[in-house]
Amino acid sequence: MAAAQTEHEVPKSMLCPKFLHANSTSHTGPFSAFAELIDNAYDTDVNAKQIWIDKTQIKDMECLTFMDNGNGLNYKSMHRMLSFGYSDKKVVNGKHPIGIYGNGFKSGSMHLGQDAIVLSKSKNDLCVGMLSQTYLKRTRAEQINVPIISIKKTEANKFSVMEEHQASLRDILDHSPFNTEEELLTELQAIESSFSSTGTRIIIWNLRRTSSGKPAIDFTTDRYDIRIPCDDLDSSDPESHSSLRAYCSVLYMKPRMQINIRGQKVKTQLISKSLAHIVKDFYKPAFVKQKIPITFGYNTKSKDHYGLMMYHKNRLIKAYYRVGCQRNANNNLGIGVIGVIECNFLEPTHNKQDFDNTDMFRNTIRNVKEKLEDYWKEILYKRQYRNPSNNVPIEQEEKRPDQNWVQCDKCQQWRKLPDGIDPDKLPEEWLCYMNPDPLFRRCETMEEPEDSDSEQPANPKTYKIQEEDQKKQKMKEFKKTSTPKKTRTPKDGASASGLSTSSSQPVITDVFSLSKNPSRPQPTASQKKSKRQKLDGLKRKLVPDMSLSSSTTPPTPIPCKDLNIDDDLLEGSSTPAPTEPTFQPFEVRLESDPMDSAYVAFTSPHKSFVDVPTVCYVDSYTSTQMRDEEEEEEEEEEDEEETRDKSTQMPGPRVKDEEEMNSSTAANDGAKVMEEGMISIIQAQEEQDQLMELLQSVSNERDSFKESVKELQAQLELEKKCADCQTAREKAEKLSREKEDLTCRLDQSSKEMEKLHLKVKQLEEEKATTTVEPQV
Repeated sequence: MAAAQTEHEVPKSMLCPKFLHANSTSHTGPFSAFAELIDNAYDTDVNAKQIWIDKTQIKDMECLTFMDNGNGLNYKSMHRMLSFGYSDKKVVNGKHPIGIYGNGFKSGSMHLGQDAIVLSKSKNDLCVGMLSQTYLKRTRAEQINVPIISIKKTEANKFSVMEEHQASLRDILDHSPFNTEEELLTELQAIESSFSSTGTRIIIWNLRRTSSGKPAIDFTTDRYDIRIPCDDLDSSDPESHSSLRAYCSVLYMKPRMQINIRGQKVKTQLISKSLAHIVKDFYKPAFVKQKIPITFGYNTKSKDHYGLMMYHKNRLIKAYYRVGCQRNANNNLGIGVIGVIECNFLEPTHNKQDFDNTDMFRNTIRNVKEKLEDYWKEILYKRQYRNPSNNVPIEQEEKRPDQNWVQCDKCQQWRKLPDGIDPDKLPEEWLCYMNPDPLFRRCETMEEPEDSDSEQPANPKTYKIQEEDQKKQKMKEFKKTSTPKKTRTPKDGASASGLSTSSSQPVITDVFSLSKNPSRPQPTASQKKSKRQKLDGLKRKLVPDMSLSSSTTPPTPIPCKDLNIDDDLLEGSSTPAPTEPTFQPFEVRLESDPMDSAYVAFTSPHKSFVDVPTVCYVDSYTSTQMRDEEEEEEEEEEDEEETRDKSTQMPGPRVKDEEEMNSSTAANDGAKVMEEGMISIIQAQEEQDQLMELLQSVSNERDSFKESVKELQAQLELEKKCADCQTAREKAEKLSREKEDLTCRLDQSSKEMEKLHLKVKQLEEEKATTTVEPQV
């Protein structure tokens, strides 16, 4: 057969009938095919309020039926629906259409069965169309033919089909379950029984079967549901994977249409408001102007069913999609947490079961993953903060939804119920006048706004603040433990000067503490001149004290006032010169010691800074203590002069003994001063630790006060709202009482008027009789 030509002799694309089956395989399961047919009734061009899904028996054939009470289809719209790729749906009253590809009915109906017939009634037309693989096989069609007829109903309830539609009528009667015009008319009249004058009815037969010959969908397990055989499912899967009723309850983010399956209404739910511990967060992608809200909360029905519920234009695309920490089943992180997000900025695949794997989709998943983990950590932190003794995992606790919402069966609007009302105990048919809230007791009243006062605030992420505080606290503790103390308590057997017995470094006695500022200028007090020149023998005595070999005898301070040593010798020689002994040293510190660099050694005999290879640091003394020590040193020097004068007349060993006595006396004095300084430092450290503990307790108390203030504020708002409701109720009762009073008064006045009318009539009669009597 030659390819079909256009008027410009350019070949047209041909569509083989086998494409119907190939196109139907895009659906991963029956429920996505059901959703395509439900979407067609929900969309703005049809705008149905109810849809009925059921199983029926037509001439020994098991059939699926879909019927809605929408606007119906005319001949042109019927032809577009049975063709491929035509979709010109638009936004109506802020309601975005779901269909975008013009392929949903073809792929969905042909996945459920091999043949489908569509009967529709609009305001002016009755149309019937058929899409049938069996018909195409029997007629050996090389392209997809779709018989469509437009019917005009006469007064005698008979068909009136146009001449150009006669061939389509014959094919429909020959290859469908309805072989006469009366049978077709009966099916069209069934649409009127849906409490609407318009609507569409779809019948699918030759239902799909598995490779083993069993039906792909189960009608027998539950007489009020349509299920997928359990052999094909995992027991841990959510109920929405096996039950059409459960799937339809979450099919739309905010349902606006009532779905009835096998005679019973589906209890749809606002998934974003049916969770526990609800928190709203926001995602601001770079490719979208406005922020995208994300609602997080815990599943109140089953902790095993969790993940992201991703919607596109109000329609569910991905259900219970686990991200981040939820993907690892062994870490118990994020269990039970559900995230709800509407991703209108992403492109769904043609079967509406996934999103295109683009950079935008991957960036969205990555950001939502971080926010989900933030929510989980924040909830655990708040729970631990409020009740530290609670060791039960949060996913094991029984939970109730934070809010209860119910949909009116008449106006399809959602109403919020007061706390304490169980939605499961509401009547099967619920209407607005049953609402306990008098402000929303009429169908004409608008819904409560999406972001009402009861909406939870954005996730504050206070756990991050707590983690930062803990890190700072650990750093402080680490610094305390890793930094050596300025003074150490001398142990038994240690030298009185507090120096290590193994140290062979020289002792620097004239040292000032710079606190935390090593560049602070030194005191400008004039240096007292020494009374005499120091002996050369003392220089020679300094040499063995600075040797690098270990010694069992600790180094002792030099009991001298001044030394004749040049500054060049101090800088170039490996043996630094001792300085003036203003007070006893506490501890000698090597330059390589890992100590705070805020302490430096300085002072020459002229109070100038000197770089030396060793550092001795002590706490600052008061000026009074320094003066007392200088006076004591002067007295000691006078005693030393006297002993030296005597030593000139005594042998050498005697002079040596006196020098050892003087050194031991100085060491004892240094030990006393060291003990006193050490005690003061220990006391200061203890006071500092007490202050830190007090500060931490005050901080915790402040946080608890903040939480209490928030709870009290929320309670105050609730009480205020209750007071407003109570005021409104009292006002309504008052008005009703006034109305009753007015009606009573009106009745009384009407009775009085009747009496007056009677009196007027009597007076008129009397008047008439009086006027007649004189004539007689």
